[in-house]
This record gives sequence, structure tokens and C-alpha cells, in this order.
Amino acid sequence: MANLVSLERVTLSYAARSVFTDLSAGVADAERIGVVGRNGSGKSTLLSLIGGSTAPHTGRVARGSDVSVGMLTQTDDLTADSSVAEVVLAGRADHDWAGEPRIRQVVSGLLGDLSAGGVGGLTARIGRLSGGERRRVALARLLVADPDLMLLDEPTNHLDVAGIAWLADYLSRVRPRPGAALVAVSHDRWFLDAVATDTWEVHDGTMSAYDGGYAAYVLAVAERRRVEQVVSARRDNLLRKELAWLRRGAPARTSKPKFRLDAAAALIADEPPPRDGAALARFATARLGKDVVDLIDVDVELGGRAILRDVTWRLAPGERTGVIGANGAGKTTLLNVLTGALAPTRGTRRQGSTVRFGVLTQDLSELDRLRHESVLAAIEEVRRSTILAGKETSAAQLAGRLGFSYARLQTRVGDLSGGERRRLQLLRILMDEPNVLVLDEPTNDLDTELLASLEDVLDGFAGSLVVVSHDRYLLERVCDRQLAVLGDGRVRDLPGGVTEYLDRYAGAPRGDGATAARESAPAPEGAGAPQAGPDPVAVRAARKTMARCERQLDRLTEQVEQIHDQMVADALDHQRLAEHQRRLAELAAERDAVEEEWLAAADLAEG
Repeated sequence: MANLVSLERVTLSYAARSVFTDLSAGVADAERIGVVGRNGSGKSTLLSLIGGSTAPHTGRVARGSDVSVGMLTQTDDLTADSSVAEVVLAGRADHDWAGEPRIRQVVSGLLGDLSAGGVGGLTARIGRLSGGERRRVALARLLVADPDLMLLDEPTNHLDVAGIAWLADYLSRVRPRPGAALVAVSHDRWFLDAVATDTWEVHDGTMSAYDGGYAAYVLAVAERRRVEQVVSARRDNLLRKELAWLRRGAPARTSKPKFRLDAAAALIADEPPPRDGAALARFATARLGKDVVDLIDVDVELGGRAILRDVTWRLAPGERTGVIGANGAGKTTLLNVLTGALAPTRGTRRQGSTVRFGVLTQDLSELDRLRHESVLAAIEEVRRSTILAGKETSAAQLAGRLGFSYARLQTRVGDLSGGERRRLQLLRILMDEPNVLVLDEPTNDLDTELLASLEDVLDGFAGSLVVVSHDRYLLERVCDRQLAVLGDGRVRDLPGGVTEYLDRYAGAPRGDGATAARESAPAPEGAGAPQAGPDPVAVRAARKTMARCERQLDRLTEQVEQIHDQMVADALDHQRLAEHQRRLAELAAERDAVEEEWLAAADLAEG
């Protein structure tokens, strides 16, 4: 593999803050790298260094002379008077680009709803588009250009669940070609796991690299901390808790040999489930009684258009429900009816007498009156302590769990970033001790570490929980049930979760009149007919190979343990110890070869 870009001993500082110190890294062809790290750690700066828009103060950034680089930033440079076609297709004639399946797929997958949305389709002027539509146009422009090195800064922003699934499939299955590479910064952990073959963690002015996507990264960090004896024995350790979730049923896409799975199992052998559902349900019933909120045969019409039609939903005590749907399908309207902020046009809404709502909206203006108060004062204005997971928790303790350091608690609310204001808003709601918590896009502006902290806090919430989000990982992690708002007024239960939604309903009409269907990903360019499934004979052979490799790995593990025992017995014999070390090196090389064979067979067996 050839390096496309290399960073050699790079140092970069802004004012008194050092962003990177003596950083060395490289991006090789065919690599797909996901970048994680805390907000403000330097993820976007790292992309700009790789892309060349930022120059290091010391060190060197080397790029191949014939390597093309394209970058999607969090702000666009689109000209308001240009048309969508001029931006995305660079003036190419219809008969020219329409003959390329890859470009057709990008246009239909990202821009297909512009025509139905009433803004003119490819002839629409950029100035008429919403912020989300402009973002998708910028992303489509980059995908059509298809540079050798593609740099994506939060590419899932403004995409719904189906759009994120489409983008992940395109980047991992359709786009890969010889010489192409990808580096993506994202807080969407499902997307990172689906796309990335490697993960970079940006922290403390440097970068640590890990093999695999997000699930493999979590496992590697947990293993590293165990070796360094840093992992705390407390059961609420976030990394171990998230690893336990990944191993017990999260949609992790990173294949691992049995040897690695056994190592993960050992780490979480005594880790309890993320939450005691039965205990929380009993507590929730005690707080709420039997009745929470019932919506019966509800219709909602706005501006002469039916948003919800014949919706029946009985929210139960302790129910944890995720709400999925395309942008504009009516998710927020459903929440407003549920909380009583919007009266239904027809039908019945009943609310239990003990219900106390806590609603996290996407509007942060409620914090404006507190802009001169400290963060701690803004939280304690509501309450100084609360009960979470059956324990009394002070305002400062809860704030610490959601990423506010002691020093940051003294900061004025008006000086907080968007993500910090979002966390403060949630903290104030939790301190008010609601028994029904309604969250509308709670993951906005949160990094992966804070998302894990948020999930840990929600695990201890003893009440009914309703979450609207495009973050598939969050929905499957904290919710036990999913509902789909389909944009034609219907609301459907999803026994199969997000996967069922993508399989059955992702093409449902949107409330804003957007595209009626997202095309499933076509075959790569050059494939005329649908491709046949995997050869059953080859699949059976691959599974036999996997079984053989697993037996070999078990045998190699036993041999390594025996040698370790022998090394203890021969502790004073330096010659024997040297022989044991050589044998351990040979076994390690043999194990790596067997693991590679297992992974190759697993790829074939999975089709």
C-alpha cells in the first residue's frame, strides 16, 4: 500500500494552546479511517492539515504529486446563484453523467427529494435551499468528483437514518477502488463501525491508531487500559459497559476471530446488563401509576395537510421508545401531541394525573436569560440534588458525568459552546425530576465519549423515555422499542428495530413531499444484471476453514500458556528463557497468520 499523505513530526499551536505536538501519521490508499475524540481535541484541524488548508508550524506534510484531495467541511462555500446541477455535476450534459451508474446513484441517493420538495430539482438555485439541503449538495459534489483522498467532517449531519445507511453503503461497498482512501470525522458510532477499517483517536495533542471500526476501537482501548492497570473496578466504568453492550447484541460490523472474542468476553465476564429493566419498570410504575399518556385514533392536520392519521399509542410506565423517520415526516409533531403542546385535530389524548414531563427540544433560547450565571448556578436553580439509579446525586456530580469539569462549572452560560449548552439544557431537565423524559435529537454536538456518558445517565432514569434521533447506535442502545413515523400520517411499531425500518419503510413518503423512495444501492459500474448470491459450495468451504482456524487458535493459546508456565519454572536459567522467548515469537507470528486466514474466510462466508 502506498502512502497518499504523510504527516511528519507536525506541531501546530493557536495562541497559548498546543493542538498537536510532534505528530506523525499517514494515510495509505484503500484505507478508510474513522476519527474520534473529544470536542475541541483537534479532529477538524487534523483533516485540514491532511487536506492542506492548514499549514503546520513545524514539521512536514507530504502528498503525492498526482494525488487528488477533496474535503467536506462543516461550512459550505456554495454560490447562491448557482444551480444544483452546476455545483454537483460541474456543467456536464445530462447524457454524459446519466450514463455513469455511480453518479446516478449519488444524485438519486442524496438529491432525489429536491424535485419532489418543490424547489426545482437539479435546476434549483442554491440560495433557495435549506441548510440541510445545501449540506447534501456539498456532499454530493464531493462524491461525484471522487478524489483519491476524501476527507469528511461530520458527513452524517442533516441526514436521516436511511440517508446515513445509504452513505455508509456507498462509501464501504460502491466507492472503494484502487488508490482511493477516506478519512471521516463523525460522532455517529454506527456509521463509523459500518465504514471505517481503521480508527484514529485524537487526544492530548497527538493521535493513537487502532485497527477496525468503532467496536474494535472500544475493545482495543479496554484491552490497553487493562494491561496498563488503569481500568477501574467500578461496575459503571463506561468503556467496559459499552463493550458489554457491543458484545451482547449491538449491531457491530467488525468481524473478530474467536480468539479475540474470548478476550472481550473475559473483560466483561462480571459486567451486568446496562440497566435492570424489571427494577426500573417497578420504580417507574410506583412514580407514574398505571396510566402515562394514551393517544387513541389521533389525527393531526396542519395547513390543510394530514401530518398524523389514525395514530394509537399507549405509553406505558418505564417504556423506552425510539422514534425514527425521515426529515419532515412528523416526528416532532408526534412528540408535541404526546406532551400536550399540540392538540390533535381528531381523536383522544389521555394523560395520567402523576405525569411530569421533561422535554429536551432543539431550541436553546431558554438559556438566554441565564447567560450571566455560572453553569453550576444554572443547574442548582432547578435543584441541588436528584435521585438517579436509586442514589442521591448532586448537581455537580451529575454535571461531571456529562463532561463538565469543576473549572467549567464556574464558566458563564453565555460563554459555553453549542454542545455544552445542549448538555446544560439536559442537566436542568434531569434535575427537575421528570417521570416522562422526551428527547428531540439529544446527540447534536456531542462527541463519542460524551454520548457514552449520556447513555450511562439514561440507563439510570426510572421513568418513561421517548427519544427522537437519527443516531442508530443511541436508539438501539437506550431504547427497547422503536416506532416509525412514515410521512404519510402512519406510525408503525418496529419489532425488528432500525433494521426493519430500513428494510421495509425507508422509502416511505416524507411529510415535506420529498422522494417517495430511496433506491437500493445498484451494482458497481460495469455490472449490467443483478449479481448472483455467493456460491454455496464456497461458503461451506469458508465455514470449514473458519472452524479449523478456531481450533488452531485454541491450540496456539494453550501452547502460549504452557510456555508462560515453563518460563516461571526456568526463571533462573537465562538460556532456557531465551529459547522460550523465541518460541513465543514464533507462536505469535503463527497466530497472526491464522487470524488473517480466519478473517478472509469470514468475509467469504458472510457473502
